[in-house]
Amino acid sequence: MSQGYAIELYFDPALENQVLKAWNILARRQISTQLIEIESRPHITLFSSPSIDPSKLENIVKNLASKQEPLPISFSSIGSLPSDNNVLFLSPTPSISLLQFHFQLCEAIKKEGIEIGEDYRPDSWIPYCPVAEEVPRTRMAEAFTVLRDMKLPISGYAMDIGIVESSPVRELFSFMLGGTGEA
Repeated sequence: MSQGYAIELYFDPALENQVLKAWNILARRQISTQLIEIESRPHITLFSSPSIDPSKLENIVKNLASKQEPLPISFSSIGSLPSDNNVLFLSPTPSISLLQFHFQLCEAIKKEGIEIGEDYRPDSWIPYCPVAEEVPRTRMAEAFTVLRDMKLPISGYAMDIGIVESSPVRELFSFMLGGTGEA
């Protein structure tokens, strides 16, 4: 994983623990330990950029967080991205509230003159929560089987929004949704 910055949504403790359970099962089976190794946290990435001044994002995120109540999230399916790093993920049922929140974030970022990459534009963004990265091709079917054994849907709330630097992952700022201060 290369150096960069991201804005991520974080979950309530119960939902976060369900995702961590999947990470740990995949790690115990030696399918993927990448997310644990880079010290990530279960999340949905809303925006990412290889080079940006993260302090430019802090006020945007803080403002948006203060106006947004926690978002209901329900992971109802598993999937994979057609990329070289073989990512497996839990996919949330697209809700109007999640899509609107992402759209509002993108609008606020654009107003600051920050370019939004193709993958994070509202018309092409795929919300997902990674559960495995760099899964060997020969183990993809096994990894899918492990994830299928999870009792989906798993539901909860997005409670916080953070700005992180990677890699390894280091949280720079985090704010509670519906709150006025740092998480």
